Amino acid sequence: MSEPLSRSPIAPAPPVRVEAGWEVSGSCSDAPLTITDCTPLAKVHLRAPWNGAMAKALGVPFGRADREQGWLVVGSGPGEWLVLAPPGAAAAVTDWLATVAADAAGDEFVSVTDLTHGRALVRVTGPETADLLARLCGADLHDDMAPDGAALRSAVAGVATDIVRDDRGGVPSYLLHCERSSGQYLFGALVGAGEPLGIGVDGFRLPGI
Repeated sequence: MSEPLSRSPIAPAPPVRVEAGWEVSGSCSDAPLTITDCTPLAKVHLRAPWNGAMAKALGVPFGRADREQGWLVVGSGPGEWLVLAPPGAAAAVTDWLATVAADAAGDEFVSVTDLTHGRALVRVTGPETADLLARLCGADLHDDMAPDGAALRSAVAGVATDIVRDDRGGVPSYLLHCERSSGQYLFGALVGAGEPLGIGVDGFRLPGI
């Protein structure tokens, strides 16, 4: 009996392959501007007092993102954090957050929720990424306003989206996190807006973050 497959709400561009139990695109683009469906990444949401012991233990304030043992910890809102990790790592992230909470914030109310299958995640990468997003988003995402490690929440193509600047090898790159039901629409809007810039679809490859 074959193992069950997880599927993104975003239809994978051919060729289609399986990576870490997920059906993903095997496309490989050498375009200067690329878009990748990163929905297979583990996505764990944390709520805790914005200025409490848990917040201090994490050390990542609202509006910023930082690395922790290979995971990306995002201060996605006042009293909210999003942890992004390789596929299948949601349980490990949850255990880590529970340990931090028990050790540093035992008297606080802390909630941890695995959002992996309930959200979509897209990455756009390339020197013209900020120009691409400017076609769909009112926020200024250029270097002086949103440097590497910046995080914010804004509408992109009318979709409420968490935007995280996470450069790859010195090249501007943004992660866009939204509700699963909006994933295909957001992906299509980004591809459409990026066509004049020569955008290419790049497949998901481990570890992906």
